[in-house]
This record gives sequence, structure tokens and C-alpha cells, in this order.
Amino acid sequence: MRDDNTVAVGVVGTSWWTDAMYLPALQDHAYARVAAICGRNRERAQRMADRWDIPVFYTDFEEMLASGELDALIVASSNDTHYPMTVRALEAGLHVLCEKPLALSYDQAAEMARLAQEKGVTNLTPFTYACMPTARYLKELIDSGYLGRPYHLNLRYYTGYGRESSYLWRFDMSKAGAGAVGDIGSHFIYLARWFFGEITGVFARLGTQITRPATDSAGHPYEQADDSAILTLQFANGALGSIHVTTVAYEATSFGQVHQMEFHGSEGTLHSLTDWDRVQRVSGARVGEGAVRDIEIPEHIWQGARRDTVHNTYRDVFRRQEVMTRAFVTAVAEGRAVRPDFSDGAVVQRVVEAAQQSHREGRWVEL
Repeated sequence: MRDDNTVAVGVVGTSWWTDAMYLPALQDHAYARVAAICGRNRERAQRMADRWDIPVFYTDFEEMLASGELDALIVASSNDTHYPMTVRALEAGLHVLCEKPLALSYDQAAEMARLAQEKGVTNLTPFTYACMPTARYLKELIDSGYLGRPYHLNLRYYTGYGRESSYLWRFDMSKAGAGAVGDIGSHFIYLARWFFGEITGVFARLGTQITRPATDSAGHPYEQADDSAILTLQFANGALGSIHVTTVAYEATSFGQVHQMEFHGSEGTLHSLTDWDRVQRVSGARVGEGAVRDIEIPEHIWQGARRDTVHNTYRDVFRRQEVMTRAFVTAVAEGRAVRPDFSDGAVVQRVVEAAQQSHREGRWVEL
């Protein structure tokens, strides 16, 4: 920490996600001071700096790093920049929050995790949905033994940002490293492991439903990534799981996505639906208690977040509560670790890579 008890944070990336997630979370944090922002487009970087009262903006990452004014870095730029920028920041001794998927490959992600541990810095891979009240309550119920011995889980993430046939970097393998299986699938791979423990095997089929241009916006040919994926998982505890993610579903909700989750075990069943409009529900039944019924999410899970719309809950969770970005800065200020860290991000990257291998080779892949 600085002499004024603040953590000087630099942010790389000027997308809507930076504007909606990271900067609002940092704005009124007791320890955070956003010292600089960096983006490739000068006008956009300046607008973002002006909007959030950030004193300095850069268009050159190396220049920002060389300033020596930062304690911590948030890497919220495209996937292909995660590895080189994070490695440079870690080598400079900075604490780093790097967006998921952590890298373009497991080898890169593992190196990032190793280097972060070697440098002894706080590091975090933000798997957003684990912070939402439904997921937190499911985790509490599962850990308390509600299911008994876990048998299987089924997680479904339906969204529609891939329905348009235009070029999008998220479907460009050279820039994204993976399509739907990495972009949104990584979220639910993390949740599956969080809920049921270590994943030991994967079988996957990756789909490409939308035909996109053969060249990128600069006219260069590229390998098109998947826009949907179905994974079958084996867990170390003997349970099985399935994950279905798609970017081509028509979901006419305010956030354009729907999350559905089901869990079964020897002692009970749990269900969850979040429609990203007004529904965020957990329901369940234990053996001998009758039919599945809604289970009220307790106040210690909500922590004062609004419940009228899912989006208001999301805003309150990430902008007021000690999760993700805010938890990262607090951990930096207090000199401690925080989870999920780069090692967690690397494990998820390994599963994503195993899913890609399974699809290519048409076989089960052991981890």
C-alpha cells in the first residue's frame, strides 16, 4: 500500500465490461485509487478517463507499466493479451486480476499461476457468476450436505450474442483461443468444480451453427471458433456432470441470457433458475420431504442486494459487496491471497483445452 493507505490500480481495457464492472466497483472502495487506464483507441481511452475521473490514460501498455505508478493491474482486454500483459506485470512485481479465460492455452495459464506464486503477489481470475446469490446459496447447501453423496449435475448457459453472422473476435481462435467453450463455458466449468470438486475426465462436442466471414475486419483469414458446446464431466468423487453452453440461443431477457442448474444426490435434489430479468430462484427437496419446492435465499446471502431485478442484484453485488474486484483490492491492501486465483484459472483452462482435444479426437480425455 501507498503512504496514503491506497492501492494504485491500473486498468487495461476500455470495453463496456470495464465501464460496467470494474470501474464502478473501484469507484468508492476504501483502498482503491484508479491511477491509470490503457486502451488502444486514444479517443476512447480519454473518454473513459474523463468519465471516471482517472488522472492518466495510455495507449501503450509498456509505457503505463514503466511509469512505476501502479501497485496492481486489472487486465480486461482481449484474450490474446492476457498472457503477455500479465507476465510483464508479474515480472514487475504487480498484483494482478486477469479476466477469464486466463490465457490462450493451459501452458500459458500454468506459467502465469507459477509466476504469480513465485512473486508472492495477490492474483485473481474473476469467475463472475460464483458471486451471485443463487450460486452462493447453492454452494452453501451442497457443502452442508443437502444432496448427500453427489450423483450428477447439469448446468446450462443460454445466450444469444453469437446469433449475428458478422465477424467477432470472440469467435476468432487466434484472438480468443476458444469460442463458447472458453468464453462462457469457463464460467460453468469453474462452477462445476466449485460445487462438486475436482474434474478428472471430459468428453465434448463443439458446435458451429453460424457461418461467419472467412476473413477478419482487417481482411485476414482466421480459424472460426465454436459458438456452442456440450461437455460431459467425470468428478473425482464419482459424480457425473453435463454442461451445455450456447451463444446462439434466442433468450429475450434484459441481459439476453438464462442460467439453469440441476443437482442430484443420495439425499436430495436442487434446482436453480436465473433468467437475468426478474427470476433468481433456488428450489429443492430432500428425501422424504415431498416434492421440490422453492427455498428462500437467506439474508446473509443477499447481503442487502436489491432483488427486484437480476440486474440490480448484479449491480449491488459487484459494486458494494466484498467480492471479485473489491475483494481483490482489499486482499492486496491486507497482504493476503484471494480466490479464485490463477491456479484455479489454470485448472479451468486445462478443462477447456481437454474439451477441445476431445472434440478433435472424438474421445474421452482423462485429466
